[in-house]
Amino acid sequence: MSDASPFPSGAWRGFYVYTADGARHSMSLHLTFKEGVVSGSGDDDVGRFTIKGRYDAQSHDIHWTKQYVGRHSVFYAGFGEPARIWGTWELEGNYGRFTGGFKIWPGDGGESLGRTAEAEVETPDAIALPAETRH
Repeated sequence: MSDASPFPSGAWRGFYVYTADGARHSMSLHLTFKEGVVSGSGDDDVGRFTIKGRYDAQSHDIHWTKQYVGRHSVFYAGFGEPARIWGTWELEGNYGRFTGGFKIWPGDGGESLGRTAEAEVETPDAIALPAETRH
């Protein structure tokens, strides 16, 4: 059975937007996409994390849990397009519910500046959604 993953396995990078400050927080990831399962690891300004989730090769819908090592977890849900995945994240904890947007694309940051700028321009901004608008 061959894997018809619409997403390439390997290095990915991108950012998440935290509603409270509106800033883009960089993250780097190493992801594996195989037979509907996404897994991997990465790091960002919060710390190191693992990724476990699922994707649909037909609709390109994707969701995963980002588990920070020894800390909290964050739920991500999104949609894949050629060369990018974007969507929203959600964290529920003792201090309430927090949401925001994210965007990732293949690459490890070693691409040429022109290609990096192209990925940034082509990719629509991730939008932070207030918690009360989520279903």
